[in-house]
Amino acid sequence: PAALRSGFSLDVVVPWGRAMLVFEARSRDGAWEEVFTTRVRGPLLWARNGDRHEQVGNYAEWIRLYDQITRADVRAIRADISKLQRQPKFSVVVPVYNTDRRWLRRAIESVREQLYDNWELCIVDDASPEPRVWRLLQSYARRDPRIKIKRRAENGHISATSNDALALATGEFVALLDHDDELAATALYFAARELNHRPNTQLVYSDEDKLDTQGRRCDPYFKSDWNPDLFRSQNYVSHLSIYAAELVRKVGGFRTGFEGSQDYDLTLRCIEQIEPAQIRHIPHVLYHWRVAEQSTATFAGAKPYAHQAAVRAMQEHVDRQQTGARAVPHYANYLRVIYSPPADLRTVSIIIPTRDRGALLRQCVESIVTQTDYPNFDIIVVDNESGEQETLDYLQALRTSPRVTVLRAEGEFNFSRLNNIGAAAARGSFVALLNNDLEVMNRDWLREMVSHAARAEIGAVGARLWYPDGRMQHGGVILGVGGVATHAHNGIRKEHGYFARAHLTQNFSAVTGACMLLRKDVYLQLGGLDENNLAVAFNDVDFCLRLREAGLLVVWTPHAELVHHESASRGLEDTRSKQRRFLAEVDFMQKKWGAVLKADPFYNPNLSIESNQEFKLAFPPRVQKPWSQNPL
Repeated sequence: PAALRSGFSLDVVVPWGRAMLVFEARSRDGAWEEVFTTRVRGPLLWARNGDRHEQVGNYAEWIRLYDQITRADVRAIRADISKLQRQPKFSVVVPVYNTDRRWLRRAIESVREQLYDNWELCIVDDASPEPRVWRLLQSYARRDPRIKIKRRAENGHISATSNDALALATGEFVALLDHDDELAATALYFAARELNHRPNTQLVYSDEDKLDTQGRRCDPYFKSDWNPDLFRSQNYVSHLSIYAAELVRKVGGFRTGFEGSQDYDLTLRCIEQIEPAQIRHIPHVLYHWRVAEQSTATFAGAKPYAHQAAVRAMQEHVDRQQTGARAVPHYANYLRVIYSPPADLRTVSIIIPTRDRGALLRQCVESIVTQTDYPNFDIIVVDNESGEQETLDYLQALRTSPRVTVLRAEGEFNFSRLNNIGAAAARGSFVALLNNDLEVMNRDWLREMVSHAARAEIGAVGARLWYPDGRMQHGGVILGVGGVATHAHNGIRKEHGYFARAHLTQNFSAVTGACMLLRKDVYLQLGGLDENNLAVAFNDVDFCLRLREAGLLVVWTPHAELVHHESASRGLEDTRSKQRRFLAEVDFMQKKWGAVLKADPFYNPNLSIESNQEFKLAFPPRVQKPWSQNPL
């Protein structure tokens, strides 16, 4: 302990019957002192944060270390603001109805405390029965000429009230603020800075957290950069969102009938009018969402009408896009967009590299044949020098099936080459790369994957894979973890995952080649997997990054599910030659994609890239203070 710096803290967990005691100790001058004790019922799944427990780690400590603004920072920020060539005016729009005056004051003061001061606050009271709400607004309007207020003669609900507030706005950009929430003091500064660096930006959104009943910050959502498939599953953009005012007026503002999801509906109509490059994510917590009774910040099901409105908004969105898709409720209070495969149900060629382990291959093939409702597929088994008699007998039996082609490939195991051989022989319009240690779980797995692969903007589609014991093996790929990449949500069971991302269709930088489907012409145009440099590991990541480089998206769907007996046929990296080959592949990936691996757009830089710490807080985060260019 004497070697520890002062201020180092440690949580000690002690079983106590069916509960646990959690002691926090802090080092001071080489000795430990207890500073906090609490009792937690059930298994400890959370790190302490006051009387709340954060799944991502100790958020209070993270805030103390990386999200505090000093007086020196304030001076530097103001100096940075003075240098901005563009000083856009922000209209902060706030609809109000019978708000607790404590929280309404905090919302207004959070705008008045902005370090960037070219703003106006447009507040409309929706005929609140409590007269003191209007008197409070009047007092603020008298104090600050930048505050504009209006009182409706009759209650019109949030969409109509928000449109009235928009009518007061004269700013170039519109920021949305709920009447009991708060902005970080740097919110408009970060937005102005982003607009200076990327002048064509039309929509900006930030990370967010919540304020508990004691006013303490908790439950941070560190978000993905623009992720269109995730946005069709959940309104992750939400808070803070800032729109070009002209864009908002072009789409007609808020629509009545979508109350509860009026901002989701607005954003859907806005993104239809702009390019993805005009949507920017600021990876800083700029919005604090207050937890209150009957608030969706507390419980997503508190307002069921909001979820119904979200489904209708999404259905109208996909109808306007003429995708032929259906929007349906899914997992908790989120959504699923179901696309249709091509009407002609084009053929999928399923490529399965294999070597021996005939029982495993039989299990895989039979599960495909008996558990797949998509009618048009064939199977190409690429045999890499199998020698076991059981396997040879099964391969010979497969040759009699009109649906199966067996190819023989000599030489050392090279996963990339085996798949490339299979793709060259494929007759289908789509190719599906499948490990021989997979078992199909749901009959519509292939239909689901084809429906995404047929979308023009999609390069490759990945599936949700499970270990035989019910733990998740693959939920998409996160770049940078462990030096190259790792699987998202690896090892969880049916838990929520990070803001439900374990259960929602979304975009990732890559998906595993153990189960990947794409259009054959795309596969061939990119030259297939890299068999020269990536014989076994990371060929799938490299291929997906080349897809992204070509302007195509990679999508992961939890609605195609298979059991994966990982590496059961190839074995582990347990020999010196295998380990040397693996290290060479790591080195190749880092040299080729080094900068990309360090900045995964679908994984937030405030989250850890330490192995087994995915979706936990990064200490320190991989973002900088833009006013000083120093790490946070």
